[in-house]
Formats: sequence, C-alpha cells, structure tokens
Amino acid sequence: QVQLVESGGGSVQAGGSLRLSCAASEYSYRTTCMGWFRQAPYRGKQREGVAGFDTDGKPTYAPSVKGRFTISKDSANGTLFLQMNSLKPEDTDMYYCAAGAGPCWGTWVGGYNIWGQGTQVTVSP
Repeated sequence: QVQLVESGGGSVQAGGSLRLSCAASEYSYRTTCMGWFRQAPYRGKQREGVAGFDTDGKPTYAPSVKGRFTISKDSANGTLFLQMNSLKPEDTDMYYCAAGAGPCWGTWVGGYNIWGQGTQVTVSP
C-alpha cells in the first residue's frame, strides 16, 4: 500500500513563507498524479484543492492561492513540493498530499485515492 508523508508545516506570521514536501513510499502508476489539498475538519470545512497538475502536466491552482503558491515535483526522486509565499491567516489549515493513478485532474478531489496524514500550517496575523 502506498503511503504519503508530508513535512514542512509550522507556524508563521502573515507575509511569511513555508515549503511543504511530500514523499511517497513508492512511485508507480498509483502515484501518477499528485497534488495538495487543505482542510480544517474541526471547522466543518470541506477538503479544498490547493494545487495539482492537469492532464498536460501543467500546474493548476485554486484561485485563492494563485500567484502565491507554487507546486513542483523533483523529477529525480518524485518528491512533491508546495512553496507557499505571502501567507495569510486564512491559509491556516491542515495540508494534505494526495496521489492517484490518473487521469490527472488538477485540484479535483475525485482524481485522488491515496492521502497522507497531513501537516498543519498556522498563519498568525
């Protein structure tokens, strides 16, 4: 069973930056598509797609993070990253890495069936 492990979360002040990483226990057809989501279940929020790649391999972003966040993948080892700049208090959430066999639908949650445990990001005013 593929496992995803996120790291890099933490607490920062508004305007700060964080870089999240996601490593998979294996890289196979099961991890063809990878993306980032966020959710604050204790606030009753639904899981929101943050960044992913479309079927052409082009990065796609939620409107709320476009221009501030950058998704990338290390072609050598498959590690997924999310560079988050100009962070705002409303970015506070649990961030999850996700993977799926494809096709890749960017930030659509239905395109993924493997989820990490999440890493907490807290942005203070």
